[in-house]
Amino acid sequence: MSLAVSAFGPGPSTGGITVNIFDGARKPFSDGQILITIRDGNQNQVSRGYHELASVTFEGLTVFQNFGDNYSVIASAGGYKDSGFYPVKIAAGQTRTVDLMLLPGSSAFSFANAKWAPLCALRPKLKVLFSAGALDDSAAANRYSDLMDYSGGAVLACMLNLVAAMDQALLPQGTALDYVKEVAWDRAGSYAMAQDRFFAWAAPELLKQIELAKQHGAFSDAPFLLHPGATKSYKQIQFGEANLQFTFHENDRKVINGQTCILIEPDIDYYKDAGAHLLLEVLVNQFGSLTDPRTVYCLRWVAGRQAGIPEFDPVYTIEKA
Repeated sequence: MSLAVSAFGPGPSTGGITVNIFDGARKPFSDGQILITIRDGNQNQVSRGYHELASVTFEGLTVFQNFGDNYSVIASAGGYKDSGFYPVKIAAGQTRTVDLMLLPGSSAFSFANAKWAPLCALRPKLKVLFSAGALDDSAAANRYSDLMDYSGGAVLACMLNLVAAMDQALLPQGTALDYVKEVAWDRAGSYAMAQDRFFAWAAPELLKQIELAKQHGAFSDAPFLLHPGATKSYKQIQFGEANLQFTFHENDRKVINGQTCILIEPDIDYYKDAGAHLLLEVLVNQFGSLTDPRTVYCLRWVAGRQAGIPEFDPVYTIEKA
């Protein structure tokens, strides 16, 4: 059910925005009133009010035929972190849809569907990847399950975010995940897993595929000097936020099933703009606050909904602590 709200009277040069609010389980928000703020591209506030329903349509929004049509939508609720999206470009006679996610201020990872048995059933491709290099199935299950309690589950959430995003990263042939052969399960040292990245061994063809995708405008060159030992880095430019970055360590190699693989270091930045990334994310990390997999989960899900691709589903969800 959706509520219609008129910001201005109807007219020939107006459009609309339907705002849908979801929770960390990717279900319609149902935990109290939602404050929704709408601003046009000229930074004029055109609507701000509380709503009981998780779906609200704002009608009669002025179409300026210029940058003023780039509206911003911000949602907030008591006990939850704000969420928003910009730009929401409207057009006369049309209603744009914006799906936002509100995450609890105090939250926990829910790995109910990400436990080893259901994961293997739901994601056979991940079973193969996460089993690679283990002595047997039991060792693979134990190695994986140990991550649920490590660092509060943040490291596992990060890895699940990244493999889900890699499986959606379309290349000229297959997806990025198709070329990843084995995870580096290190807890310490040069290849240590963290809440903002992990290391893995991939077929060298992945580098060639990403370079081809770059020629088609899907990736761009990215700085790699912040990654010790790296030789190249490429960043996805499909979304406004939460794009994948692949950093290659071509001098680090491992033979897997007779194939010489190279080391990769995937991660997801909050921001598409390199300047914003350096100023707002890297500097924050220098002060001890690593990229939060919860924020990545939210941003990537919202960005995917706006792009109209299949839902970002890293198997786990986020709930109130």
